[in-house]
Amino acid sequence: MFKIYNTLTKKIEEFKPIENNIVKFYACGPTVYDFAHIGNLRAYVAEDLLRRVLELNGYKVIHVMNITDVGHLTSQADEGEDKVEMSARKERKTAWEIAEFYTKAFLEDIEKLNIKKPSVMPRATEHIKEMIEIVKKLMEKGYTYFTSDGIYFDTSKFQEYGKLTGMDFKRLNRYLKVGARVPFSKEKRNITDFALWKFSPKDVKRQMEWDFIIEKDKVDLEKVKDNPNIKIEENFVNLRGFPGWHIECSAMSMKYLGETFDIHAGGIDHIPIHHTNEIAQSESYTGKKFVNYWFHVNFLVVEGKKMSKSLCNFYTLKDLLNKGYSWREIRYLLIQTHYRKKLNFSFRSLDAAKKTVEKLRDIIIKIKQVEREGEKTLNIEEIKSKIFESLNNDLDISSSLSHFWKFLKSIKITKISKIDAENVINLILWFDQILGLKLDEFLKEEIEKEALELIKEREKLRKEGKFEEADKIRELLKEKYKIIVEDTESGTIWRKF
Repeated sequence: MFKIYNTLTKKIEEFKPIENNIVKFYACGPTVYDFAHIGNLRAYVAEDLLRRVLELNGYKVIHVMNITDVGHLTSQADEGEDKVEMSARKERKTAWEIAEFYTKAFLEDIEKLNIKKPSVMPRATEHIKEMIEIVKKLMEKGYTYFTSDGIYFDTSKFQEYGKLTGMDFKRLNRYLKVGARVPFSKEKRNITDFALWKFSPKDVKRQMEWDFIIEKDKVDLEKVKDNPNIKIEENFVNLRGFPGWHIECSAMSMKYLGETFDIHAGGIDHIPIHHTNEIAQSESYTGKKFVNYWFHVNFLVVEGKKMSKSLCNFYTLKDLLNKGYSWREIRYLLIQTHYRKKLNFSFRSLDAAKKTVEKLRDIIIKIKQVEREGEKTLNIEEIKSKIFESLNNDLDISSSLSHFWKFLKSIKITKISKIDAENVINLILWFDQILGLKLDEFLKEEIEKEALELIKEREKLRKEGKFEEADKIRELLKEKYKIIVEDTESGTIWRKF
């Protein structure tokens, strides 16, 4: 039985999908104006863990992750510059080139970290039609109003606004007070109101903008008459512009997963604004519940401080790889802390992850070489059950790893039988379906033919009692081939260092 913490209800619940054995899962993807940093990647690794555990439970997961390539502004108040267009201006490229470059970089990052690629990765710029349809329907239902810069959603008209946060409309408006999360705009009716569609500004030529054709009698002409980008015809008006950030996720998630789906994931910073606004506009549009389970990942901090370029503690995956760490070590560090706990990144913890991965590699290589005959003595099913039970308890990866390592440390590799060794390897590979470290690659490690011949020659010399000559070969293997040999009851085993 898989259980998951639901942000909406604030409790751990038994997971029940809408359709038997199928999970419809949406995750907020990147805004592609810069490289993803390790805080971003922590969320994607956690979502990958969720998907892997669901699949281990036998579910087919339809995983949708969007690419935000337009409409994400620098201000939570729907003001400021579009992040993609801002990056294009700074790098002297087109907005389309920026979006393409950083989308490719993001896909390379998730591939390097062995994060499973989503089933569908829709781009916002390819779903403008769906967004406009939702906005028009919300207008018809009376949820919107015009300002001089766009069409806004009136949050006071959605009775359950703020339910994801645990605050009602009044409390959430006080929480997002002036000068805090959302600055005040004089044309907005409520601090929490948000843009569904932004008009192309009067004094700036945008690279990304689209036609929004609507009947003239549905437009507040007084608000838009002074904008030269808005064309007023006899019967129709073209509200040329671009979508708000929040409407993008509603449009793309519902297009691929339906009006109500199972899981919506993202960082905890999305709870009070982005995800709250998604719920409001989606449920107002359909009249149905938007999502059954909300999954949120806590922050990553660096040495207890917020990651910031000004503090010089801002790291991308490439930064860490260039420092000599492997993708496995980085993934292990990101995955080992429970997703609802804050992850404190430090190079000490990354060094510890490196040692752990190296230790796991050594164990796998040693166990693979066991040839000792004997009966089965290890209870693999018991430890497997403990690991699985922890994973199914809101992805308790810490307890799962604790059971896993306690078991591995209890094994005396020099005394186990070949059948036990094979069962341990199978357990490790089974758990690696969750860890995602490609541990099977360690099983494929081979050594040079010459080194293998030297190991055999050394064994022969030891049997003949020529220990001094055997020791010379041991040193040669260590110095020339970076191989350490150990003599055990099961025979000689080797490992690279």
